[in-house]
Amino acid sequence: MKDVHKFGQEPDGSLFDPRARAAMSEFVGGGDTAPFEAAAAVRTAYQAVERMRAHGSEGRGLSSGAMDVLLRLGAAGAGDGISIGDLAQAAGVSSRNVTGLVDTLERDGLARRVQDSRDRRSVLAVITDEGRAWIEAFRTPSRMAMRAMFQGFSAADLTALRHLCLRLADNQQRLSAHLEGR
Repeated sequence: MKDVHKFGQEPDGSLFDPRARAAMSEFVGGGDTAPFEAAAAVRTAYQAVERMRAHGSEGRGLSSGAMDVLLRLGAAGAGDGISIGDLAQAAGVSSRNVTGLVDTLERDGLARRVQDSRDRRSVLAVITDEGRAWIEAFRTPSRMAMRAMFQGFSAADLTALRHLCLRLADNQQRLSAHLEGR
């Protein structure tokens, strides 16, 4: 596997990536590398989770993006659809991206488009029975994979990890709004 990381360990037991530390040290010219190393660690963790998600969906024919949209549609109430715009906003991607993902799901019989009964100009994506069956077949292997990925993490660790990741996302949103003058 080409993406194998060899991690080092600090005296306090915390892990670090020696390659990232060396690259970041060079980049900042001897300054504080902690924020840069943290950003690199977030990318490494994201890639690890995505590799696990991709592995879990292998043979099921869905990209992680399509799987995410399908899971969001499955979480909607029975018969309730979700607009492309709302799916895009929830997933943090463009409407164009979601349109392509819904096209894929529709082609595979996992979702369909229906007219919004409240607004004839609007189209909603709805999960099909086949889509619900796909999710059900994926549920057990996903639970097993997530248990394995987060082995050794306490409930407090998971809460802290979730909180820190969402703080990063919140900080980025506020920074973007500031830079855009909003």
